[in-house]
Amino acid sequence: MLLAIDIGNTNVKLGVFNSQILACSLRVATDPSRLADDYATSIRSILRLHNIQASDITNAAMCSVVPPVTSMFRSMLQKDFHCDPLIVSAEVRTRTSIGYENPMQLGADRIVAAAAAYHLYGGPVIVVDFGTAVKFEAVTRDGEHQGGAILPGLRVAADSLFRGSSQLRRVDIVRPPSPIGRNVTASIQAGLVYGYASMVEGMVARLRGEIGQNAKAIATGGQAALIAAEAKVFHAVNPDLTIQGLRFIYDLNT
Repeated sequence: MLLAIDIGNTNVKLGVFNSQILACSLRVATDPSRLADDYATSIRSILRLHNIQASDITNAAMCSVVPPVTSMFRSMLQKDFHCDPLIVSAEVRTRTSIGYENPMQLGADRIVAAAAAYHLYGGPVIVVDFGTAVKFEAVTRDGEHQGGAILPGLRVAADSLFRGSSQLRRVDIVRPPSPIGRNVTASIQAGLVYGYASMVEGMVARLRGEIGQNAKAIATGGQAALIAAEAKVFHAVNPDLTIQGLRFIYDLNT
């Protein structure tokens, strides 16, 4: 079995593949202060809930935007799962080319998401990843990952409002009844949900103007379903896009 690991700033998402089939997916919090043994214990416990033993894991692929946690997971995989992971960078094969000015500055998660979308849906394609940051990836018909755009994620934006003001409160990120909020909580939620939905519609339109009006738009990440329900521009919502991309890239490079 292949263990695919996507290390983000907020969460580590893991998926276990039995051949080409995603057998299970799980999340743990990203915490650079945790020890590798702590992560190993948590992951083994969660896998057992899915009737998967550590000894079932024979290979691993990983992308990360948190270097200290990357090193920790590599040590954990070598020690506890007895496998040396494929770590994605701009130098691995993906069947897409990178048009970024400096490919080494392109985050591994962005490389994987773009490659996965092109592999699964064809080009031209746009990926919108709703995580700690909202990241847009633009891939041409010929498979060139040209780059994209990055802006604060919904939780980051909500927390900045809370920290930067004396009268605004921390809110749950859920769809309010109307774009017109009739109390402080609903007003913030309206700004976040409907505001981001309108922003996404505008950004997708701009990116289609660059790579083709027929470009499919794919949503992934934690708030993907919430915003995709309001932004009527998406061909698909795929919460496992990066995990699926790691499996695809592993197969290409081994």
